[in-house]
Amino acid sequence: MEWLVMSTERIGFIGLGVMGLPMARNLITAGFSLTVNDRVAERAAAVGKEGARLAGSAREVTENSDIVISMVPSSPDVEAVYFGRGGIAEAARPDLLAIDMSTIAPGVAKKVAEKAAALGIRTLDAPVTGGEIGAVQATLTIMIGGDADDVVRAMPLFQAMGKSVVHIGPHGAGQTCKLANQIAVAVNNLAASEALVFAASQGIDLEKCREVLASGSGSSHAFRTFAPKMLARDFKPGFTIDLQQKDLRLVLDTAFDAHVSLPGTALTHQLYSALQQAGGGKQAHIALIKAIERLSGVEARTSS
Repeated sequence: MEWLVMSTERIGFIGLGVMGLPMARNLITAGFSLTVNDRVAERAAAVGKEGARLAGSAREVTENSDIVISMVPSSPDVEAVYFGRGGIAEAARPDLLAIDMSTIAPGVAKKVAEKAAALGIRTLDAPVTGGEIGAVQATLTIMIGGDADDVVRAMPLFQAMGKSVVHIGPHGAGQTCKLANQIAVAVNNLAASEALVFAASQGIDLEKCREVLASGSGSSHAFRTFAPKMLARDFKPGFTIDLQQKDLRLVLDTAFDAHVSLPGTALTHQLYSALQQAGGGKQAHIALIKAIERLSGVEARTSS
């Protein structure tokens, strides 16, 4: 089904980091009228040069928008953007739709939705996966929690930023799905790391081995996309270890409250903690292979 851009909807965007900046740019490209705010003035100024209106606070963004998107680092940041001084709630009105696309705890997403509803604000939680490349290329996967009517209203925005858009269920369901995704990302990353280090220890051709693994029954996005970068020692940050750890902490806290056992996730979290302790928190999350290499005394690389 084709969706038309609702040009009469004024859009606000709060949080112009690694993911938020290209997402905002894609909304401008799609023809939306955009008002933006970020704690780093230079980021907002960059989007301003492309046609966005600059605002000094989340409240000012909201006052000039019909739909407001937030893309910030953590649960406390989301709560501050919504209910802190100069926040979204100060400009509450019945026609306002607030969409949080950050990755936060499902329980916090539900609490935000309840508090916002009491003020007459409609909300969606709509976290994304696909990384910086997906944000730039507008190919993100977007998973949504909230009411169906609000999803329909926001669909033109989602389709300007992503390729796959799925309404998972009620408020908090989008965040739960995102955390499930982060489990798969982390554990597949560990599997790729262990497989490549094992192959390196046996002296076989690592690139040929990777090609086989990427096409066989053990294949995953990690083998197809991450493994070549691991072997080339390309650990430039896109999605960092620190951010991966933030997400895994959300997973483990949520699982603890539900008495759910996630041994693979817990192990991966501990290995990432060792890399953080060694000063590697700002490296790409695929640098997990370094932890396995250090434990094994073997380096897996194809570059000179």
